[in-house]
Amino acid sequence: MAREGSLETPTRHALDWRNPEFYSEGAAFAEMERIFDICHGCRRCVSLCGSFPTLFDLVDNGATGEMDGVDKRDYWAVVDQCYLCDLCYMTKCPYVPPHEWNLDFPHTMLRAKAIKFRKGDVGMSERLLASTDLHGSLAGIPVVVQVANAVNNTRPARAVMEKALGIDKDAWLPELAAKKFRSGTPAAKTDSVTDGATTPGKVAIFATCYVNYNEPGIGHDLLKVLDHNDVPYVIVDKEKCCGMPKLELGDLESVNASKEANIPVLARYARDGYALLSAVPSCTLMFKQEIPLMYPDDADVQAVKEAMWDPFEYLIARKRDGLLKMDFQAPLGNVSYQIPCHSRVQNVGRKTEEMLRLIPGTTINAVERCSGHAGTFGVKKRFHKQAMKIGKPVFKAMSTMKDGVKPDFISSDCPLGGHHIAQGIDNNKLGTPHLQHPLSLVRRAYGLE
Repeated sequence: MAREGSLETPTRHALDWRNPEFYSEGAAFAEMERIFDICHGCRRCVSLCGSFPTLFDLVDNGATGEMDGVDKRDYWAVVDQCYLCDLCYMTKCPYVPPHEWNLDFPHTMLRAKAIKFRKGDVGMSERLLASTDLHGSLAGIPVVVQVANAVNNTRPARAVMEKALGIDKDAWLPELAAKKFRSGTPAAKTDSVTDGATTPGKVAIFATCYVNYNEPGIGHDLLKVLDHNDVPYVIVDKEKCCGMPKLELGDLESVNASKEANIPVLARYARDGYALLSAVPSCTLMFKQEIPLMYPDDADVQAVKEAMWDPFEYLIARKRDGLLKMDFQAPLGNVSYQIPCHSRVQNVGRKTEEMLRLIPGTTINAVERCSGHAGTFGVKKRFHKQAMKIGKPVFKAMSTMKDGVKPDFISSDCPLGGHHIAQGIDNNKLGTPHLQHPLSLVRRAYGLE
């Protein structure tokens, strides 16, 4: 008799993406039908994203009220709504492995996306939007940056972008940085007090596309916090996009290209005893979970996985070692903080919130719900309004503290999600939010310039 659900820790099977059967549309549809039928009978994940309401509407409006009444061509509507947040797998579903039903909704959606991409059904505009290194090649070029940022903020130009590229004219888009994070970043101290520490006493920073090309201040604030805590650091000497935007498209060959560029470099740092830090949760998750599941037998990939840390996971571990400085100088007042999906599914706990709560004179309103941005999903014309709808409960929850006062700051580890939330609060006339990344808040609390 099948169990109702598993209380054991979820486990993940490797992604068999090199197997030709992985790209068999018939086999994939058979697995989708099996999984969708289980989901239809459970419906526990209905509030997570658009995939589940779409699926349940298809079933309920079908000829039989069951999966056999749903046209398989309509499965693609469910696939397109999935943005691989992984919350259903890691936080909701009782039927994931080791349960005998072996349900992996997000990786089944990824398989379908890979089939769709291989068939040539992903448009050039979506491919371009996911090419972060290509966009970033323009950062740091003064005239180009000025023109690009001006276009980004001009309504007629945004209307043209919407028509030509499918980027919603009302969606927030990041600006290009006048100077890349990797341009002239200074070296840090070479010595650190690590006696008795369980954490690596030196750090290698994976800059990420976003920090490098769009908001280098986040990266510089991370370096200031590390320097203040006597943690020596280096910037990884070269890097490529982690591959998450391409993963969302199902472009697994491009993910492979990123892996081939990044892993040999990062593995050297891992084996030299560095903690690898990435300030964007999605990038951290790629190296902790998605790439290791694509290459379970690659020793370098597994070494990078073991060495990769979320910045606040690392800082709180340093606190446990008695090595985190507590000499905070400035209270932060009231902070509304959103815990991003790709932080939650790393299973490291609420480490950013824990760090912020250490700061005297600081009250935290923590919101553990999806912002709706979801990488490139939230800026596409097809999905932007839906992304704002998904995020509406977050916008409301973060606009006011539990005692009814307005927050002094709103914050999220995900920079894109943070801006999405700020836009939602502003659009819904819930206040004028002061957005700051958590690393920037900690730098401020230490009184560092």
